[in-house]
Amino acid sequence: MEVDEQSKLLFVINPVSGGNEKTLWVNGIHQYFENSPGCFRIFFLTGKNDAKAVTEHISSFQPDKVIAVGGDGTIKLVAEQLIGSNLPLGILPAGSSNGLANDLNLPFAISEALDVVVHGVITKVDLLLLNDKEVSVHLCDIGMNALFIKYYAMNRERGKWGYAKAFFRVFWQRKIIKTEILIEGITILRWVYMVVLANARSYGSGALINPLGDVSDGKFEVVIFKELSVWELLKMLFTHKPFDPEKIEILQTNEVTLTTRKKVHFQIDGECRGKVNTVKAKILPGALNLLLPE
Repeated sequence: MEVDEQSKLLFVINPVSGGNEKTLWVNGIHQYFENSPGCFRIFFLTGKNDAKAVTEHISSFQPDKVIAVGGDGTIKLVAEQLIGSNLPLGILPAGSSNGLANDLNLPFAISEALDVVVHGVITKVDLLLLNDKEVSVHLCDIGMNALFIKYYAMNRERGKWGYAKAFFRVFWQRKIIKTEILIEGITILRWVYMVVLANARSYGSGALINPLGDVSDGKFEVVIFKELSVWELLKMLFTHKPFDPEKIEILQTNEVTLTTRKKVHFQIDGECRGKVNTVKAKILPGALNLLLPE
């Protein structure tokens, strides 16, 4: 496809997200732009000083759009480098966890995803600022899911078997956590299995964790799991009916602080951050320009 020769696209590819190499995506990019080969640059993350490397490529190439090729973690890394700029972010969902792409109804076919990159509408979306130092584009949490992500990353298996193995390991080790939640000047105490700070709606597995989620409403949701219920889990996965507030409580806010007596596992956009006993979060309204379908 021919594109405006003055339009320059920087593709930032995570070569290992999703547990597979990105040959199909790279070939798809070259094929899509075969009539305009000078309009794009491909850059591969290495796992070493990636944030600095992305910034350097943006500075040297001066792109009009930056495209993250990977999962939620890759999107987060690239988005952090675009805060404060007008550069729009495009997404090619090529990771093992593509929760944000699912939430935004982005296509997963290569040519259709590239159509959104070229012709998509720039939409301002919110970010979560965490502990005054990094952002979440999608979802972050403390407790069971964060531990699940740790175990899944440790597994050699991927796909459904890898998810199942990690899930049962976490389920049998589940612990209830005494948590203080400071929200709108009021501190509430909850015994929880996990707390999700949700800018969006669903996990990469498709589980609907936050029915109220909207990445552009200037708010985020605090989803509090007070009980573990098979029926509530089935709602997340299949029926998407409202949760029982006695078991899963949802609070909407623009700022919150979570404090636990003992350190608990913490994850941001599908990547473990070790153990913490305090998480501060506040909304950054419209902080990111995102390319979405027309």
